Formats: sequence, C-alpha cells, structure tokens
Amino acid sequence: MIEVKSIVKSYKTGSFEFKALKGINLKVENGEFTSIMGPSGSGKSTFMNILGCLDNEYEGKYILNGNDISNLSDNELAYIRNKELGFVFQAFNLLPRMTVLENVELPMVYAGLPFKERRKRSLEALERVGLKERVKHKSNEISGGQRQRVAIARAIVNNPSVIMADEPTGNLDTKSSMEIMKIFQRLNEEGTTVVMVTHEPEIAKYTKRIVRFRDGEILTDELVKGRIKL
Repeated sequence: MIEVKSIVKSYKTGSFEFKALKGINLKVENGEFTSIMGPSGSGKSTFMNILGCLDNEYEGKYILNGNDISNLSDNELAYIRNKELGFVFQAFNLLPRMTVLENVELPMVYAGLPFKERRKRSLEALERVGLKERVKHKSNEISGGQRQRVAIARAIVNNPSVIMADEPTGNLDTKSSMEIMKIFQRLNEEGTTVVMVTHEPEIAKYTKRIVRFRDGEILTDELVKGRIKL
C-alpha cells in the first residue's frame, strides 16, 4: 500500500541546512490503522506532508499502491491526492458559507463528477458518519464533533484507498473524540487504510500500530498493546 525508502527532507536557509527527515524507511500495508507520534520538531508532520503528496521536494522513494510517485509533477500529484487519498485535519477546513452537503461535494466538483452522482455519493457518505439529517445546515451551525464528521464524509466521498488524518481529535472534547475514533475504526474494518498523526497517547491506543518519531528518525515501530476497541 505505502512504502517509503530512504526519505530525506532538508530545509536550507542561506548556508545552514536542517535535516527534518534522516533516511526514513517504512511500510504501511493495506488495511492497517497506524498512528504517527512524536514531539514537536520530530519530523512527523513533515513526513505526513510527503505521504499526503503535499510535498514533492525530498530525496528517496515513495511508492503508493505499487506506483513510484517520487518524481511526479504537481498536477500528477494533485490527481493522486484527489483519487487515492482522503484528508482529515484538526481545523476541519470546512467552508462556513456552504452547507454540510455542499462541503462534502467539493472533492467531486474538482474531479468533474456530474451533479446527480455528487449528490448521491455525498448523502451516502454523510449517512456513514451519522449526519444525514444535517445536510442543509451550514458548517458554523453544528458542533465541533459534527464538523469533524462532515470532514470525514468529505474525505471518504471519493472512496480513497488511504485516509490521512492530522490531529483529527485535537479540537474536540473527550466524548466527541471517542465518536470520531469509532468512525475511523469502522472505516478501517470496512477496508480503508488510515494513517493518523496524534500527540495524544490515549487516542493512539485506538489504532493498531504506533510509529514514534524523534529528531527526524523513527524511534520505535510497534503494535498497540491494550488497544481500545469501540
């Protein structure tokens, strides 16, 4: 599913060079639910940007679904992002003037799908996250937990092979966080691969595997003991 080989990411300021990633090697198999952890500056966010095809300026190889995407153009990466990947962010990234339904439809608008197909898929995705009754609400008229569920519906509407989640519970209370993790677990059980960045150990316990970063390197990579199952 995902394989990275000897990934190095450097930032240069004048004569100073900082290596954010120092030769990362990692495989994420189809159907895994993996969390990426590490302190600020450990390289985990930089790594997720590469996995999410948001950054193509690095050394090494990135293989996604058997295809080497290390040297693709920006346009080719944009196509991969829309077709293969679904994104969920801490800040939700919903458009406040649009309805819940319109926010979920956006990826399909960019993909050029016809209206009837967009509407059908959006309603199905919202039903999967338990929000079909909120389709006409604006995003600023619903709770934080509901906004994140809308963001998940938007992420799955194109049937991605991988969901990339960046601190998806960071702005949520405990109850809402549990609801979001339950949705991720259900999607994973249905076959979707999930890769999630989190700084919360309790949230990581909902996943199947924890990869810990420190100083641009993988410190540990282990299966979750005492996994929380909802």
